[in-house]
Amino acid sequence: MKLSEMPAASVIQADKFEMIGKPPQEIKVCVLASGSKGNAIYLSDNSTSILVDAGLSGIEIQRRMESVHLDPNDLSAVVVSHEHSDHIKGVGIMARRFNLPIYISEKTRSAAVSRLGKIADLHSFECGTTFQINGFAIHPFSISHDAADPAGFTLNTSHCKIGIATDLGIATELVKKHLRGSRLLVLEANHDPEMLQTGPYPWPLKQRIKGRSGHLSNYDSGNLLKEVLHDDLRHVILAHLSQENNSPEKAAGVIGPILAKSNTKLEIARQDQPSKLIKIPNNQ
Repeated sequence: MKLSEMPAASVIQADKFEMIGKPPQEIKVCVLASGSKGNAIYLSDNSTSILVDAGLSGIEIQRRMESVHLDPNDLSAVVVSHEHSDHIKGVGIMARRFNLPIYISEKTRSAAVSRLGKIADLHSFECGTTFQINGFAIHPFSISHDAADPAGFTLNTSHCKIGIATDLGIATELVKKHLRGSRLLVLEANHDPEMLQTGPYPWPLKQRIKGRSGHLSNYDSGNLLKEVLHDDLRHVILAHLSQENNSPEKAAGVIGPILAKSNTKLEIARQDQPSKLIKIPNNQ
């Protein structure tokens, strides 16, 4: 499908949106997988259910959803952050199997076209312009990563803001601006610098990972969190941990003390299994 044939995502102002239907009773979030072998995040307001990225096989996404009692047939859309295979592997499959619309930037679509296959319902978005999928107002913002047009996201409903920032080499002021005020954050904590430095990766790959277009270290993630932490932040999910250059214990050892005096709960997403299904009630 050519860009001229792609329906544009419905756009609205970044700080305003119109709710469709009744306000949600709760928001559900589950990181189905996170890491260099595949990424997918499930979000739902009980009427609209979205995947942010689908970097596993279609069968594996279905299996993981069903393992936490989620029905893939209830999905409403897939939103794509960038074209790396660990984020788009199952996008085309899910689109065709469940007749799902795909929301993707044109630069990302162009970079991924050979791996997506035929998709009947494509919607283009631009970083910096909010679009709406039913009750979710989704704001994509530019991040620093070695991809064509990589995006982080905030997802807003009438009572809740979710922030997602993974696959970024540096936390810019733009990233901090958009993540502030979130009730739940999915935040990259990719590597421990010492483990990366002494680990088995070749030197060019080590340089890429710790560079401005690579991935956040535990300490970078902690510094970002310090700047966006607020009293109403209920959950932080650490994501995209390297299996070779990090560990849950290392990441928690850096991030845990930052949250020690807050009411924020810390979770660590895994590559091999889904996180627990987190529910944020409407009355929080």
